[in-house]
Amino acid sequence: MNEKKWDLTNIHDQMGKVAIVTGSSSGIGFEAAKELAKKNATVIIAVRNSDKGNNAAQKILAENKNADIHVMMLDLADLDSVKSFSNSFKEKYKKLDLLINNAGVMIPPYSKTKNGFELQFGTNHLGHFALTASLLDLLKNTKDSRIVNVASAAHKYGNLNFDDLNWEKRKYKSWHAYGDSKISNLYFTYELSRRLNATNSEIKVTAAHPGWTATELQRHNVFFKFMNPFFPMKQWQGALPTLRAATDNAAKTGDYFGPNGWQEWKGFPVKVESNELSHDKNIAAKLWDISGKMTGIKFNL
Repeated sequence: MNEKKWDLTNIHDQMGKVAIVTGSSSGIGFEAAKELAKKNATVIIAVRNSDKGNNAAQKILAENKNADIHVMMLDLADLDSVKSFSNSFKEKYKKLDLLINNAGVMIPPYSKTKNGFELQFGTNHLGHFALTASLLDLLKNTKDSRIVNVASAAHKYGNLNFDDLNWEKRKYKSWHAYGDSKISNLYFTYELSRRLNATNSEIKVTAAHPGWTATELQRHNVFFKFMNPFFPMKQWQGALPTLRAATDNAAKTGDYFGPNGWQEWKGFPVKVESNELSHDKNIAAKLWDISGKMTGIKFNL
């Protein structure tokens, strides 16, 4: 905790790097995209709403007229959209330095993705699982590439029920479903790290969580709407753990970053520990296999 405060000044020049940030039309994804563009990266705002994506790009360009920013359509709740995005990206770009899996939905009413998955698990985990698999060849062929999965302190509520991942047999509890999706982000981070290490791959896989940051993600919750004017961090600071996970040269594969304050709610990004359950290798391996079956996508490892 005595570590020097890591902030925006610690981000080194990103000239020549190509970065994808999912869900970057608002919130911490937008802040991450903006800062990477400021540091001269080519940044793809990957979003499901083109109007919001274009508005975000215009905001970034208004602050930084030299920003190399591009909007591409990606709906993580639709595996056809993931495939289409991946194909379009590969046609335009021959490298991928940084994939930030940031997009997510949080505690909505019960609904399903286009492919029939519970919305939070399907978007937050399965969509990013499929996207990462689709782009892995490019990442493998790019020196010093990195994957960042944005998780949450809410992973502590997660406890996967493999007999009912889509909440069809149980009464739906949106908070628990969100926790399930976020612990899945960590299982995915750790399992992908292990599998890449086993092939001597140099791709780094890291994770981050933003602490308590006021974003549009919390629009379904009355408590957050009431408390957000008083307690949370600004969005730029909530993006710091993601940016550290994405750019810190000292970060190692499998590292997880979050705020250094009380309960990891606020503060500057440091390496933190996820809960014991998130490190269960048997659950992670089982989730990996089931995710492959549910999405019909295999990782080329």
